[in-house]
Amino acid sequence: MKHDAYAIYKAPDWEEAIVALLVFAQKWTDLEPDAVRTFTKDFALTLSFYDFDESIHSLIRTSNALERLFREFRTKADEIGAFPNEESCLAIFFLVSRRDHAKHDRLNNHGE
Repeated sequence: MKHDAYAIYKAPDWEEAIVALLVFAQKWTDLEPDAVRTFTKDFALTLSFYDFDESIHSLIRTSNALERLFREFRTKADEIGAFPNEESCLAIFFLVSRRDHAKHDRLNNHGE
């Protein structure tokens, strides 16, 4: 089931993703009706990445990068303890996001 669900998001465009969703629902509804109902609720919202250039689909179709950034910020915030003011918190968040951006730049430029 998981493999079939992931395959939907690998469709080349929105229309094919919807077709894949219909195939998924037909295949799994009898076996797992609650799971299919939950997965398909407001499903079109999860396809908003198709509104952007295809070259960045793999970067934006999940929230993994954002979750990783917040996890890194929480780790740094835990090391610091309490922030004396909002500006110091924002400064640390900025530095963590810049470091993450620099990591991606190195990875992307390494192959060029």
